[in-house]
Amino acid sequence: MAKGEIISYFDMCQREGTSLQRGMNFRLRGRHSVILMSRRPNALYADRIEEDGTVLVYEGHDEPKTADNPMPKLVDQPEFLPSGRPTENGKFAAAARQFKAGMKGADIVRVYEKLHKGIWSDNGYFQLVDSWCENDGRRDVFKFKLVAVDIDEDDQQAEAAPLDESHRRRIIPSVVKQEVWKRDRARCVRCGATDELHFDHVVPFSKGGTSLTAENVQLLCARHNLQKSANIE
Repeated sequence: MAKGEIISYFDMCQREGTSLQRGMNFRLRGRHSVILMSRRPNALYADRIEEDGTVLVYEGHDEPKTADNPMPKLVDQPEFLPSGRPTENGKFAAAARQFKAGMKGADIVRVYEKLHKGIWSDNGYFQLVDSWCENDGRRDVFKFKLVAVDIDEDDQQAEAAPLDESHRRRIIPSVVKQEVWKRDRARCVRCGATDELHFDHVVPFSKGGTSLTAENVQLLCARHNLQKSANIE
């Protein structure tokens, strides 16, 4: 599965082998972690892209809305459950702290981004390298720093070996994805196919292309995406 692939929610769950009901999923079946993000106008959390598209700063998740907690957005995001066990925030934060302390490798995290209802983009693999809390003006929230990296698409490990700067990659900004999706009418620009779509760079990174403007991004089906890759010299 290539980075930038557009998939349905059902296919995403099939790929990960579980129903992804939560936005944060630490080490699914002992493998890589999975997080779901959204940067649409109505997004619940303030995720952001930094460092020219190479870093995702992901916001932790709130307590569930209950009769005793009717307004989770006014309550500090929890690190522990009432039982004392860590929440997903706590699990990710502990992994980041252990990495920074040199106790373990960086956790591998696969990131999916919501484009529209039931439609997601595979943003590929990231390494979890830092975690902290900050105040958003109302309460304390968790922030997680994830660096986009090129690793084996079939990597099922929980932790990654050290990678140098040459393994960093850039992801396409959300606003560019939304513009391209609308402009290309959710179809392959070559054949009009509406399935197995990918966000493709017209001019590849290796040739000086950018992901920061919609002019250099297009929708291609899997067949034409592979065909184009095979023809790049």
